[in-house]
Amino acid sequence: MTTTNPSVITDEMRAIVGVEGAPATLEVERTNCRMFARSVGHADPIFYDVDAAKAAGYRDIVASPGFLGTPIFNPNRPPAGPAEMSGRGYSIPYKRVLNGGTEYEYFPENDVICAGDTITVRGKIAGFEETTGSIGPMLITKRETTYTNQDGKVVAKMYGTTIQY
Repeated sequence: MTTTNPSVITDEMRAIVGVEGAPATLEVERTNCRMFARSVGHADPIFYDVDAAKAAGYRDIVASPGFLGTPIFNPNRPPAGPAEMSGRGYSIPYKRVLNGGTEYEYFPENDVICAGDTITVRGKIAGFEETTGSIGPMLITKRETTYTNQDGKVVAKMYGTTIQY
């Protein structure tokens, strides 16, 4: 006798696939660009020195790969919880969570991210998938986040995978 587990992907979850959440704003500041570049070991002066960045043809210090800005903090607004940040409030029966990977795609032909930029971030669930691994049933959630600069140009996209089991 074969038993089939019922799907954990609900109609509520299917309905939000492809729907963008609320936007968030990030600031790209010189000090944060420098700190991030230092923390990941970049030595190119375009990540630290305004004159070197301008001599290389950039507007200001370049944000090194992986740094897309810092969220604007407002002490008069409570921080968003996980459901508010993702814009999702659905329930998953699995308690364990793994990062299944993150990939970034940059669009330098639109613009390079530099100090002084303001980035608007919008995320969405790209899809859900159920599978069974050696540890049992799992839910794989794919997310896509779009980063748009102050000129309305898409400068980066992030593709993330979360595994719950």
